[in-house]
Amino acid sequence: MADQKSKRGRPKKPMSNAVDMQVEPSPSVPADPDSPATSSPSSRRTRGRPRKIQRHDLQAEPHSGSLPLLVPGNDQCDAVEPPNPPTSEQVERVLPSMDAVVKVFCVHTEPNFSLPWQRKRQYSSSSSGFIIAGRRVLTNAHSVEHHTQVKLKKRGSDTKYLATVLAIGTDCDIAMLTVNDDEFWEGVSPVEFGPLPALQDAVTVVGYPIGGDTISVTSGVVSRMEILSYVHGSTELLGLQIDAAINSGNSGGPAFNDKGKCVGIAFQSLKNEDVENIGYVIPAPVITHFIHDYAKSGEYTGFPSLGIEWQKIENPDLRKSMGMAPDQKGIRVRRIEPTGPEFQFLKPSDIILSFDGINIANDGTVPFRHGERIAFSYLVSQKYTGENVVVKVLRKSEVLEFNIKLATRRRLIPAHIKGKPPSYYIIAGFVFSAVSVPYLRSEYGKDYEYDAPVKLLDKHLHALAQSPDEQLVVVSQVLVADINIGYEDIVNTQVLAFNGKPVKNLKGLATMVEKCNNEFLQFELEYQQIVVLQTKTAKAATMDILTTHCIPSAMSDDLKT
Repeated sequence: MADQKSKRGRPKKPMSNAVDMQVEPSPSVPADPDSPATSSPSSRRTRGRPRKIQRHDLQAEPHSGSLPLLVPGNDQCDAVEPPNPPTSEQVERVLPSMDAVVKVFCVHTEPNFSLPWQRKRQYSSSSSGFIIAGRRVLTNAHSVEHHTQVKLKKRGSDTKYLATVLAIGTDCDIAMLTVNDDEFWEGVSPVEFGPLPALQDAVTVVGYPIGGDTISVTSGVVSRMEILSYVHGSTELLGLQIDAAINSGNSGGPAFNDKGKCVGIAFQSLKNEDVENIGYVIPAPVITHFIHDYAKSGEYTGFPSLGIEWQKIENPDLRKSMGMAPDQKGIRVRRIEPTGPEFQFLKPSDIILSFDGINIANDGTVPFRHGERIAFSYLVSQKYTGENVVVKVLRKSEVLEFNIKLATRRRLIPAHIKGKPPSYYIIAGFVFSAVSVPYLRSEYGKDYEYDAPVKLLDKHLHALAQSPDEQLVVVSQVLVADINIGYEDIVNTQVLAFNGKPVKNLKGLATMVEKCNNEFLQFELEYQQIVVLQTKTAKAATMDILTTHCIPSAMSDDLKT
């Protein structure tokens, strides 16, 4: 990464082969699946980092042994041969829908989170998509993230049509596009969605993966269905695991059942030396939720969250101590997010017995289909933001019912900034930024969860936002000048208070500094550090520092309003 800095003398680690988006490869340089440069590490040292706590919407059990690497399907160039070629019958059933599969060309210009007043060099990528009813096209969110231009090309056509991005669902990794040119829609029948497939049902993945310019068809079966980690959105939603190959460029392509109906969207694969041909598909219920959510309000609002952290109560002594009857089952509430509507109803140590009339087991699962169970967060994900649900709880041996309005989850360190430019504020060479997951990835690379400071990681994994506008503000770096001599080594350290007043967010800090008439500016930082500057000289030196570093403004536009 061109802008990556060495932090506090830490050795710079080599970058993983998993990158945010695959740059359009040269046709003359095919991917080498046997190249050691494309192999992923099978395990990592945790260096004593705290384990991720269990939340209601983060239900995946921790892996044992080696740690496989889940990556968005468009981000890999490991071309693995499919286990079985599609049969002629499968191809014939899918043929009528293949004309609706399009190739997506995108030019990306990502923000530079380490230097937030500028952007990175633009790059191009290609992926897949497909036409649905209503003159719309679906693809993956990571395929068009930070887009500056998106073009679509139909099968057998030599024309690229300019597309408009209507909605991006970062949490479910789905994006919706449209094309204004009427010619694009001529002679194409939209894809129809089918029911949720069963285990061992045949699926056929269609798209434009690396290795050629024409459409590609691979086949496999549904081998697993569960709540799984969506890498791009940092969320846990229902997903299908298939044994058909999903390679670079397959992202956004449809997966068809044996009747030619779409049952999902290819979006990521498992890259590990111990596994082969494990791909993941966004199932039709998640897709239709995205489409209906957009149709309801003309914008995408996201999947709701129950806003709690919970604990399994499988131990009989624990259940007895909580006053549960032998026939009662449920989960124990550990913490409630202060920004969620649940905060005014639920309390720590409440036992949630049921969600919208469906009983929850002691391990946090609910009945799914015949002979199957699934994490109860699946029930939450079926709802829409703003919907009311009935939650039955046991509190001090008394059964209570609450009607709770669901909302989207508010993270202290957000997983995305939703296409907005990063915020920053500069005074006397001190660059203040709000921490987000893209910021951590920019500063510390793909392994930020292992290389970032422990204090930041602890807040990323465990801290809860106390108010909707709370941010974690840090001194990102110090642009060296005479005014800040002695402070040069302060890097990515949280700002706790300014002149004795707590710092709630970046805009609040900027406002306090700009309006300060005290003789000194005093910043209280993490690790009991303080920074003291003379107010008049600090503000006077700022303009010269901005000129030296070619920075157009001392603050981002969102802080000026």
